[in-house]
Amino acid sequence: MSGPRRSAVVAAQAAAKLSRAFGRGGTSLPGKVLLRMDPLALRRLGEALPVVALVSATNGKTTTTAAVRSILRAAGRRPVANEEGANMAGGIAASLLAQRAVASDPAAVGVIEVDEFWLPQVGGAVQPEAILLGNLFRDQLDRYGELDAIAERWAAFLPTLPNTVPVLCADDPLVASTAPDGRDVIWFGIDDPALAKGERDHAADGVHCTRCGTALEYELVFAGHTGWWSCPGCGRSRPYPTVRATAVDLRGSSGSAFTLHDGEASIQVTLPLPGAYNVANAVGAAALALQLGATLEDCAAGLGSMEAAFGRGERVRLRGRDLLLMLVKNPVGANEVLRTLSLEGRPLDVLAVLNDRIADGRDVSWIWDADVEAAAPSVRRIVCSGTRADELAMRWRYAGVDPERITVVPELTAAVDAVLAAGDGPIVVLPTYTAMLELRQLLHGEQAVAGAFT
Repeated sequence: MSGPRRSAVVAAQAAAKLSRAFGRGGTSLPGKVLLRMDPLALRRLGEALPVVALVSATNGKTTTTAAVRSILRAAGRRPVANEEGANMAGGIAASLLAQRAVASDPAAVGVIEVDEFWLPQVGGAVQPEAILLGNLFRDQLDRYGELDAIAERWAAFLPTLPNTVPVLCADDPLVASTAPDGRDVIWFGIDDPALAKGERDHAADGVHCTRCGTALEYELVFAGHTGWWSCPGCGRSRPYPTVRATAVDLRGSSGSAFTLHDGEASIQVTLPLPGAYNVANAVGAAALALQLGATLEDCAAGLGSMEAAFGRGERVRLRGRDLLLMLVKNPVGANEVLRTLSLEGRPLDVLAVLNDRIADGRDVSWIWDADVEAAAPSVRRIVCSGTRADELAMRWRYAGVDPERITVVPELTAAVDAVLAAGDGPIVVLPTYTAMLELRQLLHGEQAVAGAFT
């Protein structure tokens, strides 16, 4: 099959120029135009690449994809990816179209982040060599419904790609349930009991066996419903991960270190990203990269040199103060960020931004399931902003933060001004998704970051 139709390409390129001229960034519209004029364009673009791999998850897929790219660069490959974060069909098509010149390089490899709901459509079009599935946590229930629905969708889809290698998280029973029968699977996970929590979070979902409905039992719990699990009803249990992390050393917001294993071989990794959740992302990235031909040495080099994706543990300097940007968008992800902050051991200035726009999910009741109490003792002062700033402030008050240390400033620019003026030292910023994009525009306007996503 040849490349996309010439007329469709011309129209898509014109749409990109027009979109940028009006300050819209041009990340998805060109792809939507391309697919409208040539419904097979995504398949054609995928076929132009020597190798294609997909990454999907509820939490961490942007960071995981960035980690895969970094490892592959260390291995001498040329990743082609949707780095702007537009992870539905239109955005992916636009990114691949913009990088068609690289696709002809024998070292090129497509590493594509895919929205969890769009995985079957995108995967069916590009026919990837491998698919990494990281986790399934409660997220935007008003958009996607219950987790089981996504797991069932994935489980029905993977058997339709007999030549694709599944790279699956062994610690997540929902992800494990998607493994096709009779197929080889690359399993990855955490093998460090010291990283476990004493009990499962009350916000945990996916705690019943998808095969027989029996409540799962856990030897260890890591985050949400992930851990060393088993079903007493049908005997199903966590597969042993070939690619795994041991001896994990969490170092607060400065990063972590761990031993990465591939079968009997191992290597020490220093990861410049905070939190146990990023260790899990890194191990998944390594598992996929190894499947694509990287070595353990490539994994250590790539993970050690990677930079945080925007808003996912990224550090930015603004008006003389350091900002640590940590996206929060559902209870499990928030719990892991708050768990990381609790390890800081110092008073924190916090800017928390809660929006309820469509891309965030209209239902923000998840903030009451997040373990805000874990970080509350570390908060010196907090500015709450966003479309639901008042409710966010109430949540922090209920967590035990003195109301005198809480300031409500709904408008983001004014909120940034307020937190910057309130003291000195580093600031932790906890934005939801659309707030993160707004913040990116603000930082770009102050020349604190190189580009803006619009």
